[in-house]
Amino acid sequence: MRRFARTTAVASTAAVAAGLLAGCAAGEEKAAPQLPERVCWGGGAFAGSDVAPLLPPGDTVEFSPDSGDPFALTKELDSATCTLYIDGNTKFQAVATRRNFAESIDWSSWDSAHPKPLDVGEKGIIWDTGAAASFTCEPAKDANTPGKYIELRITANDTPDPAALQAALPQLMKEFQDFAQARLQCPGRVAGGA
Repeated sequence: MRRFARTTAVASTAAVAAGLLAGCAAGEEKAAPQLPERVCWGGGAFAGSDVAPLLPPGDTVEFSPDSGDPFALTKELDSATCTLYIDGNTKFQAVATRRNFAESIDWSSWDSAHPKPLDVGEKGIIWDTGAAASFTCEPAKDANTPGKYIELRITANDTPDPAALQAALPQLMKEFQDFAQARLQCPGRVAGGA
């Protein structure tokens, strides 16, 4: 299964790179990337057509090797990351982190970005280059027994249209939350959405 996921990620990377290089012939202006139909974690989390317009143009596009891995948050592996590089630099990243207690989710490091509330999950914020949301997959039974609290983050760097990014982030975060809840087999759905 893991070999299939990695093969899928490699094939997706090759297809994306070929599409970009075709647009760069004969001194043409660099094109925005063409992505596979679905991207991240075996091609399930996001529609490529939703992510591509948020990305700057470039010559090469590559997903991190673990971006094709199955989506899982276990005690042994408490985070999952999907990173898309353009010309070797991180331009889109989605991260899911499992926390044992709700109090462990702390977004104070983004205070300097002046985030605004985002109506996704139990709590969410949005700032100029990204968004974060959290939901409870499995509540803690008591103060000493961990639960399964999920923190989601999406960032996009050097987007050609910051207004389009701001407009797209709430829906992308909602899709990310729905994807995570389904893959983690959370017992209930979280209210709130874009």
